[in-house]
Order: sequence, then structure tokens, then C-alpha cells
Amino acid sequence: MTETGSQTSSAVTSKDVAKGAGTTLLARLGAVMEVIAQPLYVAMFGLAGYGLYAVLWAAVNLVENVADLGMTSSMQRVVPQARTPQEQVSALRSAIVLGVGPCLVLAAIGSVAAAQIAPLFNAADADSARLVGIIALFAWSLPLWAFVEIATSALRSKRVFGAEIRLRIFWEQVIRLGVTTLFWLAGFATMSLFYAHLVSLTIICLLCIRLLARHFDLRLFFKGRLFDPIFHETWKAGLSVLPANMVARLFGDGPSLVLNWLLPGSAGAVSGGLYAIARKISSIVQVVRIAFAYVLAPLASAASQNHVDEVRAIYGFATRVSLAIALPVGLVLAAAGRPILDLFGSGAAMALPAVVILVSARVIETVLGAAVPIQQVTSGYWRQLLASVAGLGLAFAVGFVLMPEWGLTGMTIAVASGFIVAAALPMAQLYWHDRLQPFSAPFGRVLVRTTTFGSGGLALTLLSHNLPDWLQLPIAVALMLASLWLSCRFGLPHDDRLSMGKTGRALRLT
Repeated sequence: MTETGSQTSSAVTSKDVAKGAGTTLLARLGAVMEVIAQPLYVAMFGLAGYGLYAVLWAAVNLVENVADLGMTSSMQRVVPQARTPQEQVSALRSAIVLGVGPCLVLAAIGSVAAAQIAPLFNAADADSARLVGIIALFAWSLPLWAFVEIATSALRSKRVFGAEIRLRIFWEQVIRLGVTTLFWLAGFATMSLFYAHLVSLTIICLLCIRLLARHFDLRLFFKGRLFDPIFHETWKAGLSVLPANMVARLFGDGPSLVLNWLLPGSAGAVSGGLYAIARKISSIVQVVRIAFAYVLAPLASAASQNHVDEVRAIYGFATRVSLAIALPVGLVLAAAGRPILDLFGSGAAMALPAVVILVSARVIETVLGAAVPIQQVTSGYWRQLLASVAGLGLAFAVGFVLMPEWGLTGMTIAVASGFIVAAALPMAQLYWHDRLQPFSAPFGRVLVRTTTFGSGGLALTLLSHNLPDWLQLPIAVALMLASLWLSCRFGLPHDDRLSMGKTGRALRLT
């Protein structure tokens, strides 16, 4: 990255970041709403049944993250820098061939070899008898999910940040929950989750194609050579970020698998399910980081073509806003862990330490995390390997010491340590190599004020535990929203609030 550059594209400002992040936050609210849907799944299928589903879906996510060869991230670098519609479509075509193709092959192998794979997973006695059939069927979610991931990434690369509102939320809530309930009422037991998942993914794939046709000239899809220069650039960009993507997915889905493998029978399924519950609760904080990551990658790629000061400005803005949102939400969420877990039944209470640890770590990761997408699209291809290797190595080392004696809590500490390091090192690298850091004034003032409002919300939430059980969760939600508004209104500087445009005015932040 250089300090000067030709003006090859329109200037990228904090308003672009705020607009894209706001829309993407709405799209990612499916993660928040999934926390609401989880107790329904537990009520229908029990902790062991839901835990088996969570573990198998974690396995699919892990395999997809490797088999797609990093194509979801490559879109963020290649498409914004493409010069013609043909090059954009060529990048999309290359990503689908490189990312979905291997997943199709692995799905066929997994379906045929389901009997050999089934002993790798622990399940309750009621589900063990049909585990082979479940794996043979669910393996086909792999290519479907790969296509959804690549398609939505391609849309984000064109700054179409709102597309996931119709795709992700529609899938996660309306279709999956509705179809699951219908299958459950029809008597399909745990199979209901897997049938509904495949049905919903198929529908989302069709919707993805429809949206892609609006923003890419798909008539060019079969024109030109497949192995053109864009193909080379696409696979090179994908492979360069593949280790970082693998580490991020290992931190997210790996613990459920490890806990399932370490503990026999239903205990493994239950532990995997409990970790999945804790992870989903912490994802309420993580959604902030993901929203900015989705937006910052293509915007930083475009801004880097103009001037490093544009990257510096959006980097600082994203970090301040992430702090103002994540810190008060995280503090109140951690304090509300007990009433939230009560929704899942008495057996879920043992996940409370995991919830507190994961939520706290996600807050730190969110504040530091703006560096990761910027590094992916502006720095050298192989520079980001250091953070991925260091984070994963630390997680393994801590896990080796704490597991299996500490069980779920030990696994959570290991994971939290790893992904904090994986988020912190890119920030240090950006400063070392490009002299980019987001902590210039007025960051200090934002930190002090945000901490004050968040701590007040945490204290009041803890005091509310003395009230009747049915009051605790509504009060926690109200306190979270109040702390969040106060943090954004009085913690962020006026220019940052102005950048939020209509949303900021509607929420009376300006």
C-alpha cells in the first residue's frame, strides 16, 4: 500500500461503511433470531438431538470452509478491482468452479461412505440407529452451502450488502423453523432438522441465482476462456486467505466436534449442543464484527486504489463504532447469561461459564477485528498466515493443558484465547508494515464513555437477578438497548454519528 495513488474509483468514506454495515447488521440479525429459535429446537428434540444436529452442521461448515478453497474471501479482493463486466463474471465463474466443484465430490464420497463416517460421531441411543442415514442425506448440504456462501460473497463484493436480509433471515427463520416444525408434527423426530435444512438451502440457492442475475451479467458466464488471468487471480487470492478462513471456522465449529468426540454417547451430543448454544449467544456480539468485515473488505479494496488516508479513515471509524456497539451489548449479555440459559431448560445452566467467556472474548475480538478484512485485501497475500498460525497454535496449546479435565469450560478458554490472538496480530501487522492504526483521537474518549454506560447496564442487569424469573430477561433486553443507545449517542463523536445518515437521525443519535 502506498501513500499516494491515482484516483481510480470514487472516494470511499465513513458514510459508505456506515450504510453498508447498517444494512448488513439487519441481514445478520438472523444470528440474533436464531438464539430465539434454539430453545424451540431443544424443546422438540432434546439437548442430545439438537446437539447431534449442531455437531453435524459444524462438520459440514468445517469441510466447506476448506473445500471452497477460500473463494468466499477471494470475491472481496478480485471483483472490486475488476475492470469490465466480463472480468467480474469470470471471477464469479472461477469461484463457483473452484469452490463448489470439490464440495460436490466430497458430498458424494460422504454419502457413499456414511457407514464408515458414522462411528466418528456420538449420539443418543434413539439417534444412533439412524445416524448412517442422516450422514448420507446431510452430506449433500455441503455443495448447497458452498454455493450460498460464494453467491452471497459475490453480492457483497458488488456492495450489495442488503441481499442477505432476504436470504439469510428467510432461510434461518421462516423456512427452516417452519419446515422443521411441520416434519416434527408429522413424526419424523430428529430427522426433521436435517430434512428442513436441505429444503431451506435448496430454496436459498434458487434465490441466490435470481439475485446474482440482477448484479452480474450472467449472459457472459459461458463466454471467454475458463483458465484466463482472472481465474489465476481468483484462486491465488482464495488460497492466500484459506488458512485464515480455516482458523476462523475451527474456532467457531471445531469445539463442538471435539467435545462430541471426547465424550461417549449422549454426553458427547449434549456437550456439543451446549457449546453450540453458548456460541450462538455470543454471536449476538460477533454479528457486529461480521457486519463490518463484510463491508470493509470490498470498500478497503476499492479505497486502496485511491489513497491510504481513505483506508485509515474507514479503519478508525469502524473500530470506534464497533466499540460503541459491542462493549455495552457484551457486558449486559454476559450478565444476562443465566436467564437466557433458563430458556433451554435446567440442563443448560452448566454452559454459563462458557457464555461469559465467549461473550467477553467476542467483545475484544470485535474491537480489534476491523484489521482482519483490511489486511486481507490490502496487504501481501501471505502476511496474514502469521495470525492464523499463532491463534490456532495458542488454542491447541491451551486446550491440551485444560482438556479434558475442564471439559466445556476448558475448551471455551482455549478457543477464546486463540481467536483474540488471531484478531490482534493483524492489527499489529497493519501498524508495523503500513503505519495504520485505529486508536487516534477521539478513540480514548469513546472508550471511557462506552465503558461507563456498559458497566452501568451490567450492574443493573445483575441486580435484576433478585426479581422474579419472568421479569429478568425482559429487563436485560431493555437495559441492553438503553446502554447501546447511550453509548452511541454520547460516546461517539458527532461526525461519526452524522455518517450514520437516516438511521442515525431515526434513532435520534444526531
